[in-house]
Amino acid sequence: MDFTYDDEQVALRDAVRGLAGKAYSDFEQRRRTVADDPGWDEDQWRRMAEMGLLGLPFAEEDGGVGAGPVEIGIVCQELGRVIAPEPYLTSVVLAGGLVSAVGTPEQRGEVLGALSTGERVLAFAHDEPGTRWTSTASEVTAAVDGDTWTLSGTKEPVLHGARADLLVVSAALPDGGTGLFLVEGDAAQRSGYRTLDGGRAARVLLDGTAAAPLGTPGQDVTASIATVRDITRVMAANQALGAMQTALAATTSYLTSRKQFGVTLNTFQALTFRAADMYVSQELTQSIVDWATMVVAKGDPAEVATAAQRAALQVSRAGRHVGQEAIQLHGGIAMTAEYSVGSYTAHLTALDHLLGDGGHVLRELAEDVLDHGALEPLD
Repeated sequence: MDFTYDDEQVALRDAVRGLAGKAYSDFEQRRRTVADDPGWDEDQWRRMAEMGLLGLPFAEEDGGVGAGPVEIGIVCQELGRVIAPEPYLTSVVLAGGLVSAVGTPEQRGEVLGALSTGERVLAFAHDEPGTRWTSTASEVTAAVDGDTWTLSGTKEPVLHGARADLLVVSAALPDGGTGLFLVEGDAAQRSGYRTLDGGRAARVLLDGTAAAPLGTPGQDVTASIATVRDITRVMAANQALGAMQTALAATTSYLTSRKQFGVTLNTFQALTFRAADMYVSQELTQSIVDWATMVVAKGDPAEVATAAQRAALQVSRAGRHVGQEAIQLHGGIAMTAEYSVGSYTAHLTALDHLLGDGGHVLRELAEDVLDHGALEPLD
């Protein structure tokens, strides 16, 4: 496989890096942005739309650009480098990806067109209290009376759900299976709150709330939800990779500038070895994330699922390692809210738990091992 970017991809990376860096290379600016609701900069969101980033994954006939997974991964990496708080991963990749995969041509044109221009923000309302990282819905149920569909139940947490203009909601269908529905944000009862990394989430209560079926009414779309979640896992891994790169760069810079006993910290061999181990974790992550992104480009759902699991496991372990070592090697300053390293570690933790943490994906991979027959021992 060729992991090098072509000229257009390099230009995209540089453009996104310039846009995100101008907004958040000063960590104090990010702190001020996430302090107030909705927890991200709506002007920056519009600038991303003007650059074409919000429509990047979607077909041109749906109002998008028609770019591939490698380009989406580049955007996610660059946003991760400055831990940009805008809901690109959850609104564009996840919620928008579901509309693209399941919606009718009319729904795709209307919803994705408005998302691509920055007019509407989407959120995927899927997780339910008491459930963990599943592709099905059970707590929220759908009912139909003639051509009218309604939803009842609770979704939590819904990332950026309090600000979203439109909710993509999963629900248990009357005849079995899981369907997807579009619900106007104001039609649901929403209670927003802060997340551990400074982002936003919400509790969404649906009580006989009117909903429009996404795609064919009554169709079980569990498989589509699973595939889009797997794609989002890979893009979250790209975002985590960008965050690791910045955390490592900040740590090595600190070690080469901070003095103790009259010499810089990188003089002490034990600290240098620990920084080298961080680099190894980052490079292993780079390799598997690039590979998983190219598997997504091939488009086979089974292969994408396996690649997403493997990438998520590596990112979970490497993110914890890099984040914790960055804090340790910075010393007491890294424990303060004013310093960036702690926020990067918190964001890596949040990404780890977004669609299934390391323990969860390890169990998924272990289940696949049981599908193979046992080998007879050698004589």
